[in-house]
Order: sequence, then C-alpha cells, then structure tokens
Amino acid sequence: MARQQQDVDELFDVKNAFFVGNYQQAINEAQGISPSTPLIALQRDTYLYRSYIAQGNYRIVLQELKSADPLLQPLKTLVDYLSPGANKPAVVADVDARVAKGTELANEVFLTVAATIYYHEENYEAALKILHGAESLELRAFTLQCLLAMNRPDLARKQLKLLQDVEDDGTLTQLAQAWLNLAQGGPGVQDAHYSVMELSERLGALGAGPAAVGAAAAASRGMWEEAEQMLSEAQARSPQQPDLLLGLAVCAAHAGKAPEVSSRYLAQLIDSHPEHPFTKDYQAKSNEFKRLAAQYQPSVAS
Repeated sequence: MARQQQDVDELFDVKNAFFVGNYQQAINEAQGISPSTPLIALQRDTYLYRSYIAQGNYRIVLQELKSADPLLQPLKTLVDYLSPGANKPAVVADVDARVAKGTELANEVFLTVAATIYYHEENYEAALKILHGAESLELRAFTLQCLLAMNRPDLARKQLKLLQDVEDDGTLTQLAQAWLNLAQGGPGVQDAHYSVMELSERLGALGAGPAAVGAAAAASRGMWEEAEQMLSEAQARSPQQPDLLLGLAVCAAHAGKAPEVSSRYLAQLIDSHPEHPFTKDYQAKSNEFKRLAAQYQPSVAS
C-alpha cells in the first residue's frame, strides 16, 4: 500500500489539463490540491502560474510572485516578454546574459522560460542548447517541438523514442506523436487525427494547441466542418487566441461560407494581435499591393 501511495502523482490532473491547453481546468485542479511536500507545492504553483500566464492574466502572477518561492521568479521574465508593448529585445538580452552566467541553469522553471522565449523568437538553436540534457517529459517534448520547427523530423523521431521509453501512453507522448505525424504528412495525418480525438475523449476539452493540431489533421483529410468544430470549441475558452482565429478563417473559406465570415476572423486576429507573424505579413503584403496598385491608377486628364 505504501508503494502504491508513493507512485500516485498528486499533480496528474493538473499536468494533463495544462498539457492539453485547458488552462482554467488546470487552475481549478491546482487550487484544490494540498501538496504533501514542498517540491510538490513548487511544481503545483509552477503549473498554476503558467496557466494564468497562458490566459493572459499577468497581474495575478506578478502580484503573487512578490512573495513566492525564489525558484518561481523566472516566470516574471516570461510575463515581461509576453505583455503587450513589451521591450522584447531587452528581455531576450537579459535572458542571454543569465544563460551565459549559468547560475540558473539548474532551475527547471528558468529553463522552461528561457526556451519558451527563444522558441517565440524562432531561435530554435538557442532553445535546444538550453533544453539539452533535460530529463523531464515536458522539456523533452519541447525539444521535439523545436526539432520539428527546424524541419528535422529525423531527430524528432529519436526524441519521441525517448519519451515512449519513459511513458509510452502519457499525454505528452501522445501529443508528441501527433505533432510528428502531422509534420511528416501522408498516412501519419490520420494517426495524428485519431490521437487528438482520443485525448479529447479521455481528457475532455482541448485548448488551442492540441485543437489546432487536430483541426489541421482533419483539414488535411478534407474534413473542414470537423476541423471548424474543434477550433470553435477551443475558441469558446480562448476567444482571442491567434492560431484559432487564423484556423477558423481558413476553415470558413474552405467550407464555402460567406466571405464575410472568414473576413471577421481575420479582422479579429489583426486587431487583437498586431505583432503576430501572420498579421505582420498580411499588413506588409496589403501595403505592397496598395503601392503597386497606385502606380497603375489612370491619369486624370487635365
């Protein structure tokens, strides 16, 4: 009996809710836990505050970090980076300096924050350097994501094998398998679709990330209505999440809906996320089109 108690993961439900992007559920689960050790308390608070950050509830995190465990303080850096109007180059420079100093590299919270910021900056080499040698399942799965972003599915497959050796049927392993299958295309797309649907049946509501994977897999198979449904359900929990808005715009166009439906989603994305890569690219192309069109305006006869 003692052995069974030791094997129980007190944060099992918190982690699973967080991994599938159901952040409110993760918060609810975390607030209902009475941790048995200081380490469990630290891990619980990490997922709690990261969930608030994912929701954009930065003020709560900043307020509570003032009296929180020192090991949680790197989360303030993540808030600084993600906050509207952030001086991102300054935050990245600070992270670079702290990485070079090396004193925080034993803190998994700092590793997660630094790798996340590098990932957002598309500096995948720096993220991989930070994650090299990490043993936690989450950081190994993060490594796989970076490898896929670098178009290295060969190395991602090796990373997946490491995850499978540790926890073959775990939520993160299933997600990692779905990411890899979707990236490789072909028959793997169907497997990715089934994996996400199984997670949805087992864990309930999916957040933006897994829903986007499932929708992309469904869309690749021509199942536009199912893809739209998955994205719409996730959007109900994250109304302004940019990838969901973009996916919904694409689905609406392919499903043959009125043009204004797709246009509304794009307008939401552009208005609420001016710094999103798609918004920047869209604005740049729109401005270039207007510039070129102006050159071919008919001249007004004098």
